[in-house]
Amino acid sequence: MLEYTEKIRETARKLLEEGKVEAFIGYTKGTVPMMNHPVVIRDPGKADILHWDSNCALNLCNYLTKMKGKIGIIANGCNSRNIVTHILENQVSRDQLYIVGIPCKGMVDHRAVKRAAGNREPEEVIEEGDTIVVKGRGFEETIKKKDVMQRNCLVCTHRNPVIYDEMVAPSVEEQKEVDQFKDVQMIEEMTSEKKWNFFTRAISKCIRCYACRNACPLCYCPTCFVDESRPQWVGKSSDPIDTMTFHILRAYHCAGRCTDCGACERVCPVGIPMRQFTKKLNKDALELFSWEAGLTLDQRPALDTYRPNDYNDFVR
Repeated sequence: MLEYTEKIRETARKLLEEGKVEAFIGYTKGTVPMMNHPVVIRDPGKADILHWDSNCALNLCNYLTKMKGKIGIIANGCNSRNIVTHILENQVSRDQLYIVGIPCKGMVDHRAVKRAAGNREPEEVIEEGDTIVVKGRGFEETIKKKDVMQRNCLVCTHRNPVIYDEMVAPSVEEQKEVDQFKDVQMIEEMTSEKKWNFFTRAISKCIRCYACRNACPLCYCPTCFVDESRPQWVGKSSDPIDTMTFHILRAYHCAGRCTDCGACERVCPVGIPMRQFTKKLNKDALELFSWEAGLTLDQRPALDTYRPNDYNDFVR
């Protein structure tokens, strides 16, 4: 990943020095292992803080709607698809962006790494090709990267950016022989009672911190429905009905828009499998409307397009 990092720094520095962008959005290393976080730089002299490895999993598009002027941004498959969605939804213009594409082989699940290390606290995590070396007080573990990947990355079929101005490296081979909806199909085969139990059991852990909403690049409403007071759509307490309402409505707000970037699950402090809610809607959008979010600027999203031959059985 070092060559990617050096190329990103070089590109960002050049863009800022030449005035082609006023700000550059990328990632920098966190203060603890595996906690890289987004960063915005405006000074070419600070390009050396930019970094890229398998812990750059938060979606950078979350910051685009808050910025003005010409913006440079790193875009792997997930980020690039959300950029397309933002352009289609008039949150940012294509002319406003300089997109630095980066091929992606998947992000590491920091929780899985800790489990593989016996739930001991890592003090240093080193990525070496297809392996990860975890060092801590009194231990050192070598883990295969494929065993600790984020679940969305294991079934990702769009690892390369779909839109960019330049690439930092050649494209990687896409994963083709993957069943991206296997977990959804398992739930679909359940009885209604088991489905409800699965949902309520998963949601019962929610503490209403809204980290999932805050990390999601699709949640850019000026006032979220959970924060409305006139009218108050959802109660503020931890009442189970209010909590379920929040998750159901948030999932439906993402219908036909979600790119399965995994940011919501990564930031959830209690490990709720929220992707299974949005993935069900992604599966329906693909099967009923042949639609995957963020793949092209030349086609409107499924839910703001009318075609006479659209699936209509559900309204009859």
